[in-house]
Amino acid sequence: MKVLGIITCQILELEFAYLLARDPDLGCISIIEDDFSSGFIKAMEANGCNHFHKIARLGDSSPRGCSGRLESVVRVMELGLHNRKHLLQQGLVQATQEMGKHVDAIMLGYGLCGNALEKPEEMLKSAGVPLFRPMDTDHPVDDCVGLILGGREPYYAEQCRTAGTFYMIPGFARHWKQMLEKEFGRYGLDLVKRMFVAYQRTLIIPTPVLSEAQMKPDVEAFNQLFGLRSEVKEGTLEILLKTLHEAKDFLLSKATKEDGRSNI
Repeated sequence: MKVLGIITCQILELEFAYLLARDPDLGCISIIEDDFSSGFIKAMEANGCNHFHKIARLGDSSPRGCSGRLESVVRVMELGLHNRKHLLQQGLVQATQEMGKHVDAIMLGYGLCGNALEKPEEMLKSAGVPLFRPMDTDHPVDDCVGLILGGREPYYAEQCRTAGTFYMIPGFARHWKQMLEKEFGRYGLDLVKRMFVAYQRTLIIPTPVLSEAQMKPDVEAFNQLFGLRSEVKEGTLEILLKTLHEAKDFLLSKATKEDGRSNI
C-alpha cells in the first residue's frame, strides 16, 4: 500500500484534520506524537476519526487491516518557524529527509512563507520522493492566509481594501497568543501595541473547520487588546483539498501501474 507523508504546521492542524478524517482513501493515518501534534490529534478525535493511531517516531509499524487504498503519515511542525526563514528551511529539509525514507510522496502544508519555500524542489530534493504543495493556478500560494482565502487574487483585493489588516484564519484565532509571545514576547506589551498602531481591522476568515461564532471569543480578545474592528470574509478549503487529491491520484496511479507490471 502506498504511503502519503504530510508535513504541516500547527496553524493548519484543523484543516488537515477535517480533510483527512473524511477521506475514504486513507485507511490508516499515523500521527507522530510530540509537543506540536496534540491539537491535531484532538481535532482528529473531534472529527470522529477512528482509524488513526499515534506513533513515537517514523518507521513505527502501522496497524493491520487498513481498509483504504492508501496510508498516511502526518508530522505537525512548530508554528512560527516562518518568522525565522532559515529555521523553517532547516526544519523542512530535515523533516522531508526523514519522512522521505518511509513514504512514497510528501504533501506540504506550506505556501511561500515569506519566500522561504520559493524553490522547494531544489531545497528539498534530498527527500527523494515527489513533493506536492498548495498551488494557486500556476504559482504557489503566498502563505496560509492566501491558502484559506482562496489564492492571490482575493488576498490582494483585501490588502487593497484595507492595508492595515490582521487576517484571522482559524489557526490564528486558536494560537494568536502563542504567536505573539513567540515573536514579540521579549519586547513587552506596550511595544507590541505600538507595532500594531497602523492596523485598523481584523478580517475573520471562517471555514468549515471553525465558524465565525466559534472564532468570536478569541477575536474579541485580540481586538480589545489592539483596538481593532472586525469584518468577515468566508474562507475555503478548496486549494488544500485539490492538493490532497493531486497527491493521492499520483500514488494511486503509481500503485495501479506497479500492480499491472506485477501481473504480467
